[in-house]
Amino acid sequence: MATLQVHFYSKALRREVTFNALVPLDDFDFPGMPKAEKKPLKALYLLNGYSGSHSDWISFSRIRELSDKHRIAVFMPAGENHFYLDDVDKGSLYGEYVGKELVEFTRKMFPLSDQREDTFIGGLSMGGYGAIRNGFKYAEHFSQIIALSSAIITYKIANASSDYTDGIADYKYFTRVFGDLDQLQGSDRDPEALVLGLKEKKSAIPAIYMACGTEDFLLDVNQRFHDFLVSEQVEHTYVESQGGHTWDFWNEYIEKAILWAIQ
Repeated sequence: MATLQVHFYSKALRREVTFNALVPLDDFDFPGMPKAEKKPLKALYLLNGYSGSHSDWISFSRIRELSDKHRIAVFMPAGENHFYLDDVDKGSLYGEYVGKELVEFTRKMFPLSDQREDTFIGGLSMGGYGAIRNGFKYAEHFSQIIALSSAIITYKIANASSDYTDGIADYKYFTRVFGDLDQLQGSDRDPEALVLGLKEKKSAIPAIYMACGTEDFLLDVNQRFHDFLVSEQVEHTYVESQGGHTWDFWNEYIEKAILWAIQ
């Protein structure tokens, strides 16, 4: 297992960025046993939540063990509280960074499969939203989306008034990140609109695995998006079980989601 921290200049973000990488490269040859055929690795681009960093998944989860156990490369960039969305005015294109540039860069650097069916994006909370949004936005790159306790807050902030706050952030923050909230519905920051756009173009829609705890404060928006996917007959797996917005829950479901993705 190679564990790396990589720094490179991102054209999408116009600066040097850092991401963590787990790449199961070790091969063990046993006397008398035929050598296993080496195949390009499947890859998961795994996004952190609000107030977190590119080190969260390594620090708080079993992801290193799971990467090695299931022979899947895992790449963990930083979302920097920007919901993995493009800030065109600032010139910081977080969506393009995780949805396109990082995929292309890591394929050049590591022995990864370049096939869509072997390439996945996932995340928790803010990163769950980022995985959904960019998984659909860049559907030509990703075949599977893993969305744990996803902060699909577009349902709550669309058309919000100037005094809106959810206890974590306020109207000014959401307008800075999501733009004009009166124009949010139907835009490329609206997961429902992205799904409908893919259907209209008859493009392949990534399959999605959603999991949320029954005590999670984001349960209602996850249920709503699940209902939308059902109504649009979009392939997905949806799981609710006891748990909150915690690493205990995410640790349990990240392995289940990886097994779902690689089968």
